[in-house]
Parts: sequence; C-alpha cells; structure tokens
Amino acid sequence: MKNIKRLLVLKNIYLSAALIWTFSILILCLASFNDLPDVAVKNADKYVHFTFHFVFVILWAFYFNYKNLENVFKTTVVIFIVSFLFGILIELAQQAFTTTRKADILDVFANTTGAFSALIIILTYHFANKSISKTQ
Repeated sequence: MKNIKRLLVLKNIYLSAALIWTFSILILCLASFNDLPDVAVKNADKYVHFTFHFVFVILWAFYFNYKNLENVFKTTVVIFIVSFLFGILIELAQQAFTTTRKADILDVFANTTGAFSALIIILTYHFANKSISKTQ
C-alpha cells in the first residue's frame, strides 16, 4: 500500500510540473516584454522556444509514461503532436489577441525542434534500456 501511495504522489508531482510548465509557456508567450532590455544573444527567443517545448514533451512524457511503459512510442509521439499544435495555437493567439506580439514561423520551427529533440531522447533512452534489460 505504501508503494502505491508513493507512486501516486510521484505521478501527481509529474502532473503538477507539466501543468505549471504548460501554463507558464502560455502566459510567457502572450505577455508583453517591451519594457525588458534586449538580450545580446542573436535569436535568443528561438532558444527559449526550443527549451519551452523540449521541457514540455519531457514533463508530459514523465507523467503519461510513468510505470506504463508498454506504449511509450505511441504516447510520446502524441505528446510531440500536441506540443506542435500547442505552439501553432500560441503563435496564432499572439497574432490575434496581443498588440505587442506577432506570429512567427521561426518560433514554430524552434518549438518543433525542441519537441522533436525531446522525442528522440525519450525514445532512444527507452529503447536502449529495453534492449539492455532483454540481454540481462
């Protein structure tokens, strides 16, 4: 019984982290940052978009794949697709609902690159561990 409670607590932590991250992306992408100083790194916002969606996929994969390892490929691909669509919707929302932000196809590319990188890492890790456990 203690193990079940511990697993539920851990799964709830993963869910909380994923939800907080998702809403943080939404808020930060729709907020105005005109008063902040410019960063001297060229295309710094693209690195931010990459990181947003990289972590998005990782956190949701932890939540959905935790102790349910039969469908890691399928669930992780679905999470990647959700991340891709979420990024597009945010770009459209920036264009439609803000006056200080605009949609940018390069942001979508950075989002997708981050999400795809996380997808590759998760699947590589999972299948490497699966093949190692079969040989032991």
